[in-house]
Amino acid sequence: MQLQAFVALLSLLGAANANPERHARLAKRQNAGAVVTVGTSSASSTSLSSGAPTTSFTSSTASVLGSPVPTTPVGTTIPPLVNITSGMATPSTVPLSATYSAGATPLISGAPVLPTPFVFQAADWPTQDQIAPTDSDEVSEWMEELNGFNIPDITPTVDGTCVNDPAAAAEAASRGWWTCGGYTRVTDITACPNKLTWGVSFDDGPGFYSMELLDYLASKNMTSTFFVIGSRIVERPQVLVEEYMSGHEIAVHTWSHRPLTMLTTAQVVAELGWARKAIKDVIGVTPTLMRPPYGDIDDRVRAISLAMGMVPVIWTSTGTGATFDTNDWKVPGGVVTGPQSFATFEAILTNATTLNTGFVVLEHDLYAQTVDLAIGYTLPAAMNFTPTLTLDSIGHCNGIPSTNLYRESNQNTSFPYPNSTSGDTSVPSGSGGKGSTSATSGTLSNAIMPISMVVASLLAAGGSLLM
Repeated sequence: MQLQAFVALLSLLGAANANPERHARLAKRQNAGAVVTVGTSSASSTSLSSGAPTTSFTSSTASVLGSPVPTTPVGTTIPPLVNITSGMATPSTVPLSATYSAGATPLISGAPVLPTPFVFQAADWPTQDQIAPTDSDEVSEWMEELNGFNIPDITPTVDGTCVNDPAAAAEAASRGWWTCGGYTRVTDITACPNKLTWGVSFDDGPGFYSMELLDYLASKNMTSTFFVIGSRIVERPQVLVEEYMSGHEIAVHTWSHRPLTMLTTAQVVAELGWARKAIKDVIGVTPTLMRPPYGDIDDRVRAISLAMGMVPVIWTSTGTGATFDTNDWKVPGGVVTGPQSFATFEAILTNATTLNTGFVVLEHDLYAQTVDLAIGYTLPAAMNFTPTLTLDSIGHCNGIPSTNLYRESNQNTSFPYPNSTSGDTSVPSGSGGKGSTSATSGTLSNAIMPISMVVASLLAAGGSLLM
């Protein structure tokens, strides 16, 4: 209920215009971007209460709980499941399916046009795949975004793991440390509110094989949320453009993919800031969602992220401690096999049926193995699942208008929080947090004030919508 209430409040200001906007996006997108409800019913298109069209597919191979694992997807170039391993042959990459020029208009209402095509100059960026340094003018500016917020004085962990930092692990509950104990806060998005709705997302790209995934998603009229890494963005900027212009949601996944709880506050700011800057330089917008690498977040990292205008998104966990991680990322390294990863996904679908909400699953688009698993096995299994699942992007399934997913088009002045002092003239500046808050063990004390501001302003501005 906390998640549903929080997200409902965040989306109130955009709710009145969400339906027309969604239909306009769908009309412009053609084959990309619909919410997809999949099951054994005949093909049809209906309208949900949210106004988003739903597409159903018929399959003669509908799976049920306990169904056997498929071995080879029919009519595709995806290898048999047993062959998806760390030593599999490297497949050919798929070229870009579209080229977008500077000045092209995105699908997001009010978003700026695409900027001049990005050209990577190494001297202008941190070293790729290394923790971003903190001694730059950019980081100094981004540090100002923390002004007015109470960032908890939590000592960084040793390396983001429980086993190597038993002292921090013993304090996991008071730290709100997700890695050790799965602790979350009301500010985290961890599921879709509606039961049997899968918030589809892919991490760590843009990758060499992301275009194959994009083509598949387009063929199924499906959108996803892509949590992208700065070091990959500067390598493959045109793939990010394709993702964004096709109607997929773009969110921050840091510069170098390090566990954030092990970093200093300035390093966390640098990791988030450089990834955010790479996204802005390539597609012209600044995301308001982020995902911590490995899910490694605590109350200090949450506070930094929220102060910088980004809401944390983590994958779902059950009350028994099972996390909705497919372990697909372990296949390229030889830790698990393709069949083992897919068996994990089948267990996830089983667990999903026991939840009162929807769910979010961890998958990746960086490697050939992970993309093959997605388009050859996990996505088809979900589309043929009984009971019927709805596949949607994370922002949309949570009722957040697409405009609010980026600062430049955000129409809700309280989402995420009015605290932008980065010097970016395209983003309205705010005064940061005002008033006093006391540090309270076990609470996200710095977020108490902004959340109350969100609730108060939304109730004032959208109270009539609650009637």
